[in-house]
Amino acid sequence: MDAGALRRRFEALRVKEFGRLDEAGQVYLDYTGSGLYAASHLRAHEEYLEHHVLGNPHSENPASAAATRIVDEARHRILDFFGADPDEFCVVFTANASAALKLVGESFPFESGSRFVLTEDNHNSVNGIRIYAEGRGAETTYLPLADELRLDPSAKIPPAGDEESLFAFPAQSNFSGVKHPLELVGRARSLGYRVLLDTAAYVPTSPLVLDDVRPDFACISFYKMFGFPTGLGALIARREALAALHRPWFAGGTVEFVSVASRVHRLVPGGVGFEDGTLNFLGIAAVASGLDFLSRVGMPRVRERVQRLTARLLGILSDVRHPGGQPAVRIYGPRHCDGRGGTVAFNLAGPEGRSVHFAAVERAASEAGIAIRGGCFCNPGAAERALELPAGAMLHCLNTIPPGDFTLQAAAECLEGTVAVGALRASVSIPTTEADLDRLETFLTEFVGS
Repeated sequence: MDAGALRRRFEALRVKEFGRLDEAGQVYLDYTGSGLYAASHLRAHEEYLEHHVLGNPHSENPASAAATRIVDEARHRILDFFGADPDEFCVVFTANASAALKLVGESFPFESGSRFVLTEDNHNSVNGIRIYAEGRGAETTYLPLADELRLDPSAKIPPAGDEESLFAFPAQSNFSGVKHPLELVGRARSLGYRVLLDTAAYVPTSPLVLDDVRPDFACISFYKMFGFPTGLGALIARREALAALHRPWFAGGTVEFVSVASRVHRLVPGGVGFEDGTLNFLGIAAVASGLDFLSRVGMPRVRERVQRLTARLLGILSDVRHPGGQPAVRIYGPRHCDGRGGTVAFNLAGPEGRSVHFAAVERAASEAGIAIRGGCFCNPGAAERALELPAGAMLHCLNTIPPGDFTLQAAAECLEGTVAVGALRASVSIPTTEADLDRLETFLTEFVGS
């Protein structure tokens, strides 16, 4: 589709599905934090709930049977959307992507001789798995980042240990927008690893076919994909890999039987055995219509649209200058659209090059009705590399700031303002228009010139 037709298509979609943004005068550029629901998705879900009676699943009464059917249909719809063969993959519903990652971490059979290898660029929900790994005697190894916050080309995945080992990386960085090569999945598996692919930041704007990529585990979060419902995610797992996990506990709905007198239990085979308590069946009822919305828009079109918007966003950030001509924005990660998504991390800098504290910029943007995000975005590895935080001095600050008192501002003060501690993040998606980016450009230009 040519650029003009693509633009008109998405601008019409903005009016039809996301008109509330313009009604409120808001510019929303925090799609990596959360997607926005389409009006038709919300109406479809409201209408469904208005005309159906759903009860706690796994019983034979009509309301329960209806909910069970909705859950089963949602599993099939998810596998179909992600091109995952149901004979090889299954869906485990979780509270969010973090819960899906925790499920793998707590259940993975780490032991002495195992390895847990991951990239420096990872969300904290992946970093946290190292606690399970190290607690059971496994060795944790981080693969370093290099130019543009991409994986260092000299970094080699070590051969897996003698015992079950796990390799984890994000398909797309939630910090920089870098798309790490999906070929890493096959490379790690050939070295003997199970592979955990964090797709939470990737799948809202990029198509993914799991039959082609074939990770052992992939986590998703539905509100990041289409804004609603919150509090619902999933782990998509290869059945063979899921069978190798060892759940450390059981709960209602996950068991075939439990005996108090005999102290025995048996988990339900497959994905259901990894789901805890009553599922969010009312939220799950909204999944199919959300996936239908993305399918109607077309994920290849979404990817192309986001790429064009990202090019414009990067151009705006590169062109903002001080009255004296000095560059006013420092971009972290790729300054071009090759191998990246629609997430851009940056900081403003004064004429002398010193970073402006991100919180001041975020606050001023909020007052102008523009939603961008500030901080380290729960990705300390990418942040430490991007901001060039001095490891020794930073460790001193982390150890000396009292518990409960740590903030990024406290860390900046501890480092005596020598480096930026935190950044700004703007991200684009389906509802974004060029007019949104015009307002961001105007805001940045006025902020720098004030």
